[in-house]
Amino acid sequence: MSRLATTAEQRAVVKTVEKLRHDPLVQMGAYLDAANAARLRLAGDPQDQCARDDYNFAVARIVETLAKTSPKPGDDRLVCPSASGEPWQLALILPNVTPQPRPAQWRFTPTDRLIFRGPLAGKRAAVSGLGAPVVAAVKDSVPARTEELGLTASVRFSGRRCDVVFADPMKTESLTLDRHTYVLAADFQAPLAMSLSGLNLRRFKLRDMFRADLLEGPAKLARLEPYERKKIPVLFIHGLGNSPAIFAPLISYLRSDPKIRRRYQFWAFGYPTGLPYPMSAAILRYQLDKMRRLYPDHKDIVVVGHSMGGMISRLLLTDSKTKIWNTFFDRPPGKIPFAKNSRDLISRTLIFDARADIERVVFVSASHRGSDMATSFFGRLGATLVGNPVSQSEINKEVYSYMRQDVRTSGRYRLPNSIEMLDPDNTFLKTANGLPIEPGVPFHSLIGDRGRGGHLDRTKPSSSDGVVPYWSSHMDGARSERIIPSGHWSQLHPQGMREIKRVLLENLR
Repeated sequence: MSRLATTAEQRAVVKTVEKLRHDPLVQMGAYLDAANAARLRLAGDPQDQCARDDYNFAVARIVETLAKTSPKPGDDRLVCPSASGEPWQLALILPNVTPQPRPAQWRFTPTDRLIFRGPLAGKRAAVSGLGAPVVAAVKDSVPARTEELGLTASVRFSGRRCDVVFADPMKTESLTLDRHTYVLAADFQAPLAMSLSGLNLRRFKLRDMFRADLLEGPAKLARLEPYERKKIPVLFIHGLGNSPAIFAPLISYLRSDPKIRRRYQFWAFGYPTGLPYPMSAAILRYQLDKMRRLYPDHKDIVVVGHSMGGMISRLLLTDSKTKIWNTFFDRPPGKIPFAKNSRDLISRTLIFDARADIERVVFVSASHRGSDMATSFFGRLGATLVGNPVSQSEINKEVYSYMRQDVRTSGRYRLPNSIEMLDPDNTFLKTANGLPIEPGVPFHSLIGDRGRGGHLDRTKPSSSDGVVPYWSSHMDGARSERIIPSGHWSQLHPQGMREIKRVLLENLR
């Protein structure tokens, strides 16, 4: 948090108003005086940058102070004292979203109070203009979670009556005040950062996989903005050891393009990365089915999968039929005396159809065929550190006991975890990659190369992003393949961001 005051006049206002903190109505009256004075200066000179900044600052403080009074639509207007002696009559007009939450469920935070640090913060994706960008946090019942919306507040004056109103910068790019039209101010990074921070994947228990509603578990398919029927969902799937926050700079960059803002909405899938990735894919398919039931009219999805997220994305494009199952078991599911939970889980993991709701896929540094690093000393150490949520379960023992003898790993009596499944010789990996991709679904490859060159087959040296070699990331039949000079996190490289933006714009055509 930071306390920002960009001009001497703003600092003077804050210093004066802070003396009145015992009475929020008096505070708001002082900020309304400041906002009114600034908007009158703007009415005389719409190009007055200082007046615009003072108006935005005062509006942000009004929204902030409103939280202390908890006004409700339909209530009498708040009476706020004014230096002129004639009080202001203030009303709050809540954002128009569907379904409309109760007033008590809203919480507004001006984004000039927020500072984002760290390697994933990225460049602040903001638009300079009129109005005070805010993050509006609202409890959403579909699915149950707190949703952070990026809005822009303004105060409209009519005599001594004034209204705090909100505009959605994802839908409109201008604001009219006193018959002058201005660019609408916006902050696209703040709501995204707060949304992604809410996807906490650190606490994972296997029993969560058997809950009736998997959307409430630690593996989550989450919307990063309000659902809109006319917008195409873009689903981001992170890789091993990461979280959806890895996409924050990319999403901020994409949202800065008005065409993408108008035509796309962003979703993210977060999952515990120690889990074998076919199980994560099974959970995602389940949650996509539920999202379809919640929003039966949603448009087909564009998927962006990084690293292991690309491997999960690959499984969305494949009909396994019973080929993978028959690789591991010599009897069909109904003929093996599994417990019901075990049979349901392993069947969802090994028998699946290609998704009919996937429109296009972007594979980003995807480890389709694994990596030799998984079998190195550091890979084995990493596998130990990551652990395996399944290894101590009854399901592990049951599934392993019925598995074909010829596919069991020598000396191991448990199912592999996510890192061990990156072994290029892993049975599931090799079998899944031998299955065809659903025809008619275009896919693209974005691959990093640190510039060391070398052979493109598995002989050494091989082109690599430092984690995944080219022979693993390359996919025959890609609509495009772009190799950029980056390490493994190629979606954070400027060229990688531009390539993903290009694909999204191509998809609109």
